[in-house]
Amino acid sequence: MTEPADGATNMAIDEVLWRGRRAGTSPPTLRFFAWAPPTVSLGYGQPLDDHVDAAACARLGVGLVRRPTGGSAIYHDGVERELTYSVAATAEDLGVGNDLLLTYQWIGRALQRGLRALGADAALMAARGPEGLSPSFCFARTATYELEIGGRKVVGSAQRRQGTSFLQHGAVLLGVDEPRLRVLFPRTRDPLATLTTLEAELGRRPTFDEVATALGDGFEVEHDLTLKPGGLSATEVEATERLAHDKYASPSWTSGMPRASLPAHPPPSPSTTSS
Repeated sequence: MTEPADGATNMAIDEVLWRGRRAGTSPPTLRFFAWAPPTVSLGYGQPLDDHVDAAACARLGVGLVRRPTGGSAIYHDGVERELTYSVAATAEDLGVGNDLLLTYQWIGRALQRGLRALGADAALMAARGPEGLSPSFCFARTATYELEIGGRKVVGSAQRRQGTSFLQHGAVLLGVDEPRLRVLFPRTRDPLATLTTLEAELGRRPTFDEVATALGDGFEVEHDLTLKPGGLSATEVEATERLAHDKYASPSWTSGMPRASLPAHPPPSPSTTSS
């Protein structure tokens, strides 16, 4: 595992990979990564309001960034307590139709297999009807094809699409810092009521590397893939640095409501990177 990155860098990497996949210059990519400092990420269209305590983030040294993907806010509590994954691909890469739920299901099945290999009895939740407004805290509700253990959410995921290409993010909870979670999400009555962690379910906290290995194996076995280690090209590194500085580290991006900014055969072997 390479060193964890700050929020702006992590989100810039994923947007660069997504843009590259859309243009055909990057392979379909599965990435496992961590955050330093710990960071709250907001969903693409989520308002920054009093549901997330921005002042507490600053006081505690917690980063704050807006993702390029949808969904609700997540606290990424560093390599000890959380693993984030991303998938940058197209529907054609997965061999499924161009439907958001089909791609969620494809990814969810692989995650489920990986979690079960760790000994966690993870369940992929069936399709659900409309449930009104999304909560501001991601783990307050389980959406279609997200994962639960014992009726509590353990993986939160979000996606954004351009044509048949998509970027999906997800957070896997290894453990949880309950006091900090309550401070950062003051409007969420009981943030622990609807979530669980691998530590709680396994009786021990697995390491980041252990979980990354199990999830990578889950993708390979579930979908008959061969993952190849990879990294960013020099051009992608340059684009990442520029995008992190100009967009994701910008207070106007984080605090505002952004507008769109992105412009049948065996799939190529996806690459997998850990950071």
